[in-house]
Amino acid sequence: MADHPNQLDHKRIERTLAQRERYRYVTPQVIADEEEHGYRIESPCCSRNVEPAGGIIDIALLKYLKPHWLLYRKDHQYSTWVLHSVADTLSAALEILLPDEERVFWP
Repeated sequence: MADHPNQLDHKRIERTLAQRERYRYVTPQVIADEEEHGYRIESPCCSRNVEPAGGIIDIALLKYLKPHWLLYRKDHQYSTWVLHSVADTLSAALEILLPDEERVFWP
């Protein structure tokens, strides 16, 4: 498997985020995070629950730790990443992130 972050997975994440169910009217950004060996997703806070002015907030962190993908959510109250899920593939991790029925990623 290629080192992370890499352009191929970066583009896969961007394309998959376009299919998300929550807050489809904002454009999230995928940022390669070499320190974390993964990808940080940030987006304007359109709900204004976290950032009253609608500024950019962290949504999720996808980290590759061989042989798994770790999916983190942001605890905005304490400004820390919290492990949410462990998946065998990037696709499986994104399947957890996209619906976000409990609004733990897209508050």
